[in-house]
Amino acid sequence: MSAQREPSFRESVDLMFNRAVSVMDLPPGLEEKIRVCNATYTVRFGVRLRGKIQTFTGYRSVHSEHMEPVKGGIRFAMSVNQDEVEALAALMTYKCALVETPFGGSKGGLCIDPREYTEHEMERITRRFAYELAKRDLIHPSQNVPAPDMGTGPREMAWIADQYRRMNTTDINAAACVTGKPIHAGGIQGRVEATGRGVQYSLQEFFRHPDDVARANMHGSLDGKRIIVQGLGNVGYHAAKFLADQDGAKITGVIERDGALVDDKGLDVEAVRNWIAGHGGVKGYADAKYVKEGATVLEKDCDILIPAALEGVINLSNAANVKAKLIIEAANGPVTAGADDVLRNKGVVIIPDLYANAGGVTVSYFEWVKNLSHIRFGRMQRRQEEARHQLLVNELERLDRYLGDSWSMTPTFKDKYLRGADELELVRSGLDDTMRIAYQSMREVWHSRDEVTDLRTAAYIVAIERVARSYRDKGL
Repeated sequence: MSAQREPSFRESVDLMFNRAVSVMDLPPGLEEKIRVCNATYTVRFGVRLRGKIQTFTGYRSVHSEHMEPVKGGIRFAMSVNQDEVEALAALMTYKCALVETPFGGSKGGLCIDPREYTEHEMERITRRFAYELAKRDLIHPSQNVPAPDMGTGPREMAWIADQYRRMNTTDINAAACVTGKPIHAGGIQGRVEATGRGVQYSLQEFFRHPDDVARANMHGSLDGKRIIVQGLGNVGYHAAKFLADQDGAKITGVIERDGALVDDKGLDVEAVRNWIAGHGGVKGYADAKYVKEGATVLEKDCDILIPAALEGVINLSNAANVKAKLIIEAANGPVTAGADDVLRNKGVVIIPDLYANAGGVTVSYFEWVKNLSHIRFGRMQRRQEEARHQLLVNELERLDRYLGDSWSMTPTFKDKYLRGADELELVRSGLDDTMRIAYQSMREVWHSRDEVTDLRTAAYIVAIERVARSYRDKGL
């Protein structure tokens, strides 16, 4: 790779894959089978809008079917192209393997700017796109299950699920054809926050290991750490809010399309989010310094940098100037392969995308299981759990009366202990457990193998080995 030439997103994924397999003992044929994208479908369809037919181009790429269904989001953006979709599908394969969700990797995209169309027009376009995919079994509960991505959300997933149901009226599992749906349409509590919450859990787990924190030239906990967030969309907002409100971190910078906000004392994430929602950007926000050239804030001194928007924002042009000690990739592919080399040589620790933003697919897995089981989590056991806890509380209250003033229960203990876990608490528990175990599997490789000097290579090794094992078990 030339020092002058920036690898594309697709090339970056392949380069990172190659770096991992170079220290693995895979048969060449199996290595190639895991690397290549199985199939990419391009669909072109017309929709009559504003008195004329407009033609749209969409993609659905299936990278690996070592497990089925395959899983991956659908993004609506003008930047969507075949290479990007195939790179994202490959990342989904490794991501699902790393966090042990039983899916292969897939991805979809529609080349469109959603801001150019009304809600009614977007519904017509989305339904037609869903129709084109579903009739090819590229949306199906047991074969290919999309989810939200950049430019899409619960609204679009509800349209897609309804379109699939209209085409498959006798499929009792129709709700499981897509995840990220609204709660009333078969969704699950905690899905909207899932990717941002996963970023928080990833950092919490990292900071549980003092040796790892020391490698990033830091010490202590998340409390007081200075964080810059690039992109305050769904993922960046939730990650920033949870880290500030629950872990005591300071959000010292927020980078958006029209510039950045900086405040070394810490920004009010909720206030910034509300300002962006009302004004379309950060410009004009009164309680922080505005920086017109927002990308320069990526180079501002901080402890943790969270790129949470587009791929390739940290590249050969700015990597040498990045001062963050730790980068956690909340977006897919925000650090190019070239920048990754520069940052590793500087001693910057990078928590890679295929782990850091896996919260979304993890909770999507929970939603898919919920749809297939046709019952919400906690419905059968919650009250029984509360009844068992009541037995203990009754005994403690009896002890309380017997001992009098010499001992008493903590005032809030009874209410907290008696309340059985609801769906949201169970989802968060499952996500936290998933992120902890996945980090530990990466960490073991990172610390036990001299030739593995970074978490990204460790993550790829863990994921590729699991995919390889699955193919071997199939007889390949």
